[in-house]
Amino acid sequence: MTLEELHRLADPEFQAFIYLHRDDDPVAFAMQFHDRKELPVRAIAEQLACRRKAVKKLPKLSYGNMLYSTLALEQASGECTAAYKASFMSGQRIIDMSGGLGVDTMFFARIFKQVIYCERDEVLCALMAHNLEMNGLSNVEIVHAESPGYLASCPDDYFDWIYVDPSRREQGRRSIGLQASSPDVVACHDLLLRKARRVCIKASPALELSALHLQLPSLSSMIVVSVDLECREILLLLDRERKSDSPIAVRAACLKSGSEEKTEIDGDGEVPKIVADSLKACFYEPDPAIIKAKLTPRLARVSGLEFVNKRVDYLTGDRMIRSFPGKMFRIVESVPYKPKSFLAFIEKHRLDVTGASVQRRDFPLSPDEIRRKYRLKENERAFLFFTKDSSGGFFCIYGIRCFPSGGEVPSGQGQNEAPGC
Repeated sequence: MTLEELHRLADPEFQAFIYLHRDDDPVAFAMQFHDRKELPVRAIAEQLACRRKAVKKLPKLSYGNMLYSTLALEQASGECTAAYKASFMSGQRIIDMSGGLGVDTMFFARIFKQVIYCERDEVLCALMAHNLEMNGLSNVEIVHAESPGYLASCPDDYFDWIYVDPSRREQGRRSIGLQASSPDVVACHDLLLRKARRVCIKASPALELSALHLQLPSLSSMIVVSVDLECREILLLLDRERKSDSPIAVRAACLKSGSEEKTEIDGDGEVPKIVADSLKACFYEPDPAIIKAKLTPRLARVSGLEFVNKRVDYLTGDRMIRSFPGKMFRIVESVPYKPKSFLAFIEKHRLDVTGASVQRRDFPLSPDEIRRKYRLKENERAFLFFTKDSSGGFFCIYGIRCFPSGGEVPSGQGQNEAPGC
């Protein structure tokens, strides 16, 4: 999108035109109006495509006459995670060093007295000005600049919080590591902590957590955030006053879109893994945020569950826990995995006809290889888990997915759990 296109799109007349065609297919719209030279057809088609995506990612904000760019919308935080970040920050002044579409900024504006939105892209700054007006927010200052340079010009301790979501896509490549992102928060570490006591860095959900304290000496806590059982981001919280010998707190935050409901698991020391002697009636796969944060042992302890084996994050128990943060299954049968005889197990349960979702951990064959080998179709209800048993032998668990609302839960259960699955 160019500045000229943006200014035309922001015109109330074009806003009304976009609304009139809001249900049009973007490609069909572009083909229908391609010869209308008075219309910014490409830019309008982009808005139609973005608004379809924004309805899911930004369910509340998307109802306003916001404008988008394709890449900025793709890289933006969803409303669910933006609201979560704003829930644990507070103060008078915060800077968003990587403004982008400005979703995080708009949620910070509800908490802080003043918010600085800093962005190096002139078009995104103009886009943000329009979107702020559409959302009635007047406490955000837009700064068009390279954020490290602007931050260096600010007085020390000028901000209560600094928030930075480094770009992980430079020169067309997607990166994971902190130093490969822009701005380089590792190189800027000391600068950040001079300008604010507390800093929140949004990192890739694929980031390796084990050695981050070596890159970020002031790292005080890490929060792995998931939404609807999908790991979305990792938040690295820096605190200038953290003592070097203080442990780094770890949290898994499991959120649900369209709801304020959340589950948080905190880690404060290593918890031993208790391995079950044998499978129980129910099988559990924790939320990916809990697995990523390595907090499954703590979840198992507080939930009264045991591990299927020591190497993987599969749990088992005698009862169904409706509030379990993750997926739960009623176990139909488990069987040692022997390639020559496993086909009989497939045929016995008619999985060659109905199909099954295939998952594996610590197992030599990939799900695609298993699916091809046994000609299995996909099935969202029936699941085959391939892993090792408590003695280290390969085996397969056949389970039926259960849901908190009651699907596949046996009769006789209470509000929160059932004595058996």
